[in-house]
Amino acid sequence: MRWSKPVKTLVLSVIVILVLLIIYLMFFKSGKENITESYPIVTVEPVEAKDVDIYGEYVGRINAQQYVEVRARVEGYLQKILFKEGSYVQKGQTLFIIDPTIYSAKVTRALAQLNKAKAIAVKAKRDLDRIRPLFEANAASQLDLDNAVAAYEGAVADVAVCEADLTQAQLTLGYTTVKAPISGYISERSTDIGTLVGPSAQSLLAAVVKTDTVSVDFSMTGLDYLRSKSRNVIIGEADSARGWESTVSITLADGKEYPFKGRVDFADPQVDPKTGTFRVHAEMPNPDRNLLPGEFTKVKLLLDVRDNAVVVPQKALTVDKGAAYIFVVRPDSVVEKRFVETGPEIGNGILVERGIAGGEKIVTEGFHKLRHGIKGKPEAATEISEN
Repeated sequence: MRWSKPVKTLVLSVIVILVLLIIYLMFFKSGKENITESYPIVTVEPVEAKDVDIYGEYVGRINAQQYVEVRARVEGYLQKILFKEGSYVQKGQTLFIIDPTIYSAKVTRALAQLNKAKAIAVKAKRDLDRIRPLFEANAASQLDLDNAVAAYEGAVADVAVCEADLTQAQLTLGYTTVKAPISGYISERSTDIGTLVGPSAQSLLAAVVKTDTVSVDFSMTGLDYLRSKSRNVIIGEADSARGWESTVSITLADGKEYPFKGRVDFADPQVDPKTGTFRVHAEMPNPDRNLLPGEFTKVKLLLDVRDNAVVVPQKALTVDKGAAYIFVVRPDSVVEKRFVETGPEIGNGILVERGIAGGEKIVTEGFHKLRHGIKGKPEAATEISEN
């Protein structure tokens, strides 16, 4: 059948419209399917509530528990040295001998003076015992009695003086034997045999260091103190309510953590106005002498223990204009932009004080694709880092 030209034009127009309509419907359907299936894929991790230890890190210095200088208290020539440098010495062990000749002679002289004074006192007592009956029988005057009493009392006083002189001479003689004031390791000697030593000469002979227990001294800021006190934790005192106390761990020179922990036993009651810090002292056991006095170390002080605390990975947290937020995926896959209040850092994570609860799922990767209120396609992380 042959169509006229107008009819052909009409038929072609209808065909073109149908083709365009079919293409449009196909495109619309495909776009709708893409829209429904084009949720952004994000990596989520569940939030766990757990007990967390909160530490403060400081630079500390190790000091000996006791450091005592051994000095010569009397003057004389050093006669003997009776120890091995660097060895362990016991309290009361003889370390040095200073020539005692002069001081021994002074003891002998003081002893002789004492014996003389005692003899005079004995005679004065006998004279008094003879005069007193004569005075009572009116055979001696009051003056004779008074002289006898005075002579006796003077002789007794001389005995006391001589006894004190003898004690002083014996003490001085004892100082010629220099003994260890405490138990510990002795340093290198500061002088040699034959040297004139004493208060007016070379008085320092050596030093004894007690290092079975050492002290770790470091400084804290007033802010750290206030944060701990806000949790009813007083540095240096045990927390009887929770059953724990502030402990200290340190790092050795090779970077390893020291196996023993110390206990804070002193905190300065005032802040240094120049530095804004206050001094803290902790005792640390040192049975193997791995800690050397004078060296610096990194100190970690347990400031608080949080029960059921929420810690999230730092990579999940975004800070914008001073506000921190985290994307949370609800059970219906809707994404919420949740503003949170953060606390101290815990390893690779950060403590969340408010805004997130345990059991919720947070976005750790892909949150740059998200905005509040849209749906996301959550995928569990293949490896969850521990904080």
